[in-house]
Amino acid sequence: MSHIEITNHDDGHRFSAYRSDPAPDTGRSPAGVVVVQEIFGVNQHIRDVVDRFGEAGFVAVAPALFDRIETGAELGYDEAGMKKGIELAWNGLSLEQAVSDIGTTADALAEELGGPTHVGVVGFCYGGMLTAAAAARLHTRIGAAVAYYPSMAAETLVDDRVEAPLLIHLGDLDQRVTVEHGRELAERWPSAEIYRYADAGHGFNCDLRPGYHADSAAVAWERTLTFFDQNLDTRAP
Repeated sequence: MSHIEITNHDDGHRFSAYRSDPAPDTGRSPAGVVVVQEIFGVNQHIRDVVDRFGEAGFVAVAPALFDRIETGAELGYDEAGMKKGIELAWNGLSLEQAVSDIGTTADALAEELGGPTHVGVVGFCYGGMLTAAAAARLHTRIGAAVAYYPSMAAETLVDDRVEAPLLIHLGDLDQRVTVEHGRELAERWPSAEIYRYADAGHGFNCDLRPGYHADSAAVAWERTLTFFDQNLDTRAP
């Protein structure tokens, strides 16, 4: 694992990112995964996710999207962190800027690994919404996308039409991305593969949040890896 810097080729913005690489003796060609943060920045949880993808055989990179506003923003899962994260994500950073930085990160991985079909995107909460946006707006630059409980996707991405393969994980107990929101997304994006988790609420993948649900997180993780294996040009010996 390492901290790197990436330059956005659209506007020259330079941002930091956290990267993890697979072991060199896996015997297969790795795919790349862009890991998109929650509203809490590239914090311990997101770094843990990046490292897990590295252990699973992927080159994983989490771009620090908030660097456009505040360098090194890393927030906790408390009321103060939530308040500041909402301010940074929804009132400071534009959707277009965030998607642009995700696209630049994906392009860097594609150049390194053999093209966009070798690169996936996965995101959580706010990052899940951005991942769904990437499946629509960056579909020629990525091979697949996985969105965990994508906050505000139903309300924000009204005109976006998903083109890249998209998997969505939703908790039935989620009060932010509700069951009704899930129905709206299924109707809007009929090509998306959607899984629901009866005992899970918002943030169920994060073991640092009160809503963590280990069983649902484990099943969702295996489905995520399978989805990337099926849709990315990778794992060749």
